[in-house]
Amino acid sequence: MIASVTLNPAVDYTVELSEPLTDGDVARTDEHRYDAGGKGINVSKYLVELDVETVATGVAGGFLGRYLLERLSRAAIDADFVEIDGETRLNATVLGPDGEYKINQNGPRIAAPTVGNVVETLRKYDPDTIVIAGSLPVGAGPETIDRVAEAGPWETVVDVGGATLADLEAEYALCKPNHEELAAATERRVNDVRSAIAAAEELRAAGFDRVVASLGAEGAIMAAPDRTLHAPAADVDVVDTVGAGDALLAGVLAARARQESDAAALRSGVAVASRVVSVSGTRAPSFAGVRDDRESIAVSAY
Repeated sequence: MIASVTLNPAVDYTVELSEPLTDGDVARTDEHRYDAGGKGINVSKYLVELDVETVATGVAGGFLGRYLLERLSRAAIDADFVEIDGETRLNATVLGPDGEYKINQNGPRIAAPTVGNVVETLRKYDPDTIVIAGSLPVGAGPETIDRVAEAGPWETVVDVGGATLADLEAEYALCKPNHEELAAATERRVNDVRSAIAAAEELRAAGFDRVVASLGAEGAIMAAPDRTLHAPAADVDVVDTVGAGDALLAGVLAARARQESDAAALRSGVAVASRVVSVSGTRAPSFAGVRDDRESIAVSAY
């Protein structure tokens, strides 16, 4: 089982506009949707559709927290969240002909006892792997992630900000930065595949068994113990990039759960991400045939 841990979840609100935003004008639309969001939740959402056993854990509170859990239930995603007094945040994405705009709230404060309750929740499920993903709420820091990682016999995967990655002290099975987070974690310039590979290999040496980095239009890389791999992005029409990195991670983890090779895992991640960017919001699209899609994705070794 793979358990996701989302300490700062959100309700994702996505709006699609047919006209560019103009200062002072009222923009109207019928195209909008609400999704249960947060990186860990997204990973579990995609894992369910990939037929991988998963449970979503974390913290939730207030009206939006109750709504988030209701959405997870509707999507048949097993969820076990610790209730807090604060209000779960709302994240907004506006998709228009002139670009994509994102507004993310900071979220509520959590205390040390709450983290302890999350750990106890994880122990109930005895997962093989936990995925700690997303921004940290007020009151949490890198030491919070280390605490959860070291609290059980599970292997731990992290998808957090670059500065946080650099401050982690426990050992991790895998981390999944994007190119900006990779640059922040290593204090290197990352502007192409070669520089990303160098940064990923440096980060791997800092305590991560594998580093999977999403590079947008340039695809993704995996720095593994024996070599580093690169897979180009699939040729698809991109509607919305929200959730793309989470889909990449879910695809990689699904393949690893089946004990497939690193190359197969990277191809799986890119194939799953290509399906997600083809739809708006963070909802899970159909993954029917996705295992066939990955066979067309070439992987280069460095």
